[in-house]
Amino acid sequence: MPADDDLQARLVRVGAELLRTESPDALSLREIARRAGVSHGAPRRYFPTHLSLLSAIARSGFGDLSRDIAGAIARTPADPRSRITALAHAYVSFAETNRSMFELMFRHDLLQSGYLGLRQAGLPLFRLLVDLIAEARPRSEQPPEITAGALWSALHGMAQLRNWGSLQLATGATDPAPFLDAILTAHLGDTA
Repeated sequence: MPADDDLQARLVRVGAELLRTESPDALSLREIARRAGVSHGAPRRYFPTHLSLLSAIARSGFGDLSRDIAGAIARTPADPRSRITALAHAYVSFAETNRSMFELMFRHDLLQSGYLGLRQAGLPLFRLLVDLIAEARPRSEQPPEITAGALWSALHGMAQLRNWGSLQLATGATDPAPFLDAILTAHLGDTA
């Protein structure tokens, strides 16, 4: 059995693994403890409330998303528009392949709780987007933070609508690429 020091990380890892097959509603302290092979009271040593454990799991999701985006950008040409496009595709892909984690990461009650600075966990990704937009549009009159906020909102909304099946129902389209292209063109201008 792993050392007790590893228990906190193991509980978060087990919760994240559970999200691969279950909805966030399945993330009870008791179920996570059972799957981690510890007593149902053990998580309380590190996580005084259910929300604090859920926040730690959601924070791990932001770490995974950051790694996915960094990897996508590393495999992309150095121009800012290509890197923004890679970021957008990685974001939407993460949302689709990690639906339950994506839902948990943006749950209002967790973001409002303040546990583990969850609200701030996504700020480095937002800062990256702001920096890429500033590089892509150096003479824009609109602050890059505003463009980044609008672009992120559109990406997030599109990802959620796809996850719910609403976008496919309304448009008949299953490929996210045309929507991503339209979002990027709307916020960054045409590439031509």
